[in-house]
Formats: sequence, C-alpha cells, structure tokens
Amino acid sequence: MTRTTNGPIAVLGLGAMGTGLATRLLDQGVQVRVWNRTAERVEPLVKAGAFAAARPADAAAGTSAAICSVADGEALGTVLRGPDGVLAGGPYPGVLICASTVAPDEVVQIAGDVTSVLDVGMLGNRDHARDGELRLFVGGEERVFNAGRPLLEMLGKEVVHLGALGSGMRMKLLLNLLMGIEVQALAEASELATASGLDRQLVLKTIAGSGFASPVMAFKSKRLASGRFDKPDFRLRLMAKDLMLASKQAAAVGLSLPLATAAAETHVRAAGQGLGDEDCAAVVRALTAKPGSDT
Repeated sequence: MTRTTNGPIAVLGLGAMGTGLATRLLDQGVQVRVWNRTAERVEPLVKAGAFAAARPADAAAGTSAAICSVADGEALGTVLRGPDGVLAGGPYPGVLICASTVAPDEVVQIAGDVTSVLDVGMLGNRDHARDGELRLFVGGEERVFNAGRPLLEMLGKEVVHLGALGSGMRMKLLLNLLMGIEVQALAEASELATASGLDRQLVLKTIAGSGFASPVMAFKSKRLASGRFDKPDFRLRLMAKDLMLASKQAAAVGLSLPLATAAAETHVRAAGQGLGDEDCAAVVRALTAKPGSDT
C-alpha cells in the first residue's frame, strides 16, 4: 500500500476541522486537493495553494490519502458512496481517513468491503488542527494504520491505534460525551449562581481557576462569561448529534447513562430553539424557560 506522504492529499469537507487540516498540510508543503459542498469555504485554501475540485471523486483522483471531515453519517456515505463519491468509480488505491464523527457501526457499514479505511477520532479544535496539535485515536487494520501513520503524525501530536475499524469513533463519542456533560454542568452552575444573586463573572472565574475545572471547562467559561457563541469552536447541533449517538451506543449494550441522556435531551432542545449553529456553550440558553413556554 502506498504511504500517505508520497503524493497529494485530498481533504473532503471544509468545516472548522477540515479547513484546519488542509491548512496544516499546505503549511507542511504537501499538495492538497479540496472539495466542499459550498464553494465559499474553498476560496481561502485555493489562495493558499490548494486545488479545488467540483466533486469528491475529482478531489481524490491521484492522491495517496483522502481525509473525510463532514458533518454526519449521511454526508460521509454520500462523499464515499454517492454518484460523485470517492468510491463511485471503483476501489480507492490510497488510505481513506474518516474523521467525521459517526456511529461506529455506521463507519463499518459505509466502508463495506473496502479495507483501506481508517476511522479517526480527533481530539482538539480548529487551532489544534491547523498547528498539528491534535490527538488522534484510530481504528482500522494495522497494515492500513501503518501506511497512514506518517500523515497522521503530521496532523497530530499523539496518534494511537485502538484496534478494529470503528474503534476511533467509539473513543471520540466517549470524549464528546464527557465534553457535553462538562460544558452543560458549567452552564448550569453559572445559571444557578446568577439566580442566587452571585456575580456571574466572578463565579465563572473562580470555577475556571479551581481544581474542579477541566481544560475544556476553563476554556468554555470564557464563552459563558462573554455571552458570545458565534464563530463556534464546536457547533451545538453536532454536540447534540454526538450525545445522541453515545446514548444509542449505551442502550445497544444495555447500559443506563443518566447524565448522557439528560445532556443529550438538553442539547437537542437547544438545537430545536435555533441554537444549533452556535458554539456548544450556547446550551446555557436552553436552561431557562422563557415566559409562556413549556420548556
């Protein structure tokens, strides 16, 4: 199998993480071919030296690896298996890296009989992606992992092979479950503080500097303190999706996860209130019922 640093790399899907990955590769002198469903996100990367393709299949043509970073399983299936997809014309000769967060069983189903697939759970934000500071948790056959490892090590400061295909998604869902619960807990604490007459800013500063705060909570406390949830680090609707996936995974193996279930319900409600494209810390806005509402 071709090693993934021997040729151009395709990046399919240019959200916050996909754009960061493509930028990182360009900064490292790698030839990059990009595709995105909407064209406006392509233009800055083209100016930086990337080649823009009209279809996923065209972006992947002649590359040694293709990184798919799209919103959900339906989008991933279309990018790989659709009429314009990477696999529409037959097997892909390089390594297919599924960095989209989808159900573990779904990535296995989409891969089908294609063995050159890795699923990669990415821990970090857009800045980590751009700077090669991600932590990457990988599922897939060992020979495919070994072929893709040079590329993965260019993108992340830590690369861990967890086992069979789907393992990367299982780890990612666990990590996002923790983040969703932590951020909601922080939001709940800040709302209770305000309702109790405490100074919101002081409370958030105290929590962020305490032993109770994880790095995520310390980071998100700044969002809550400012009340600004635009230009999201991680969209609330994606967190809602991932919490629901984690809850379904738990139900499938007979586990009851009350915290995960409650967080999923809150995030789904927040997305239904029109907060889906704001940062996930905007879940705080779903905690207080509006006059005349039944939420």
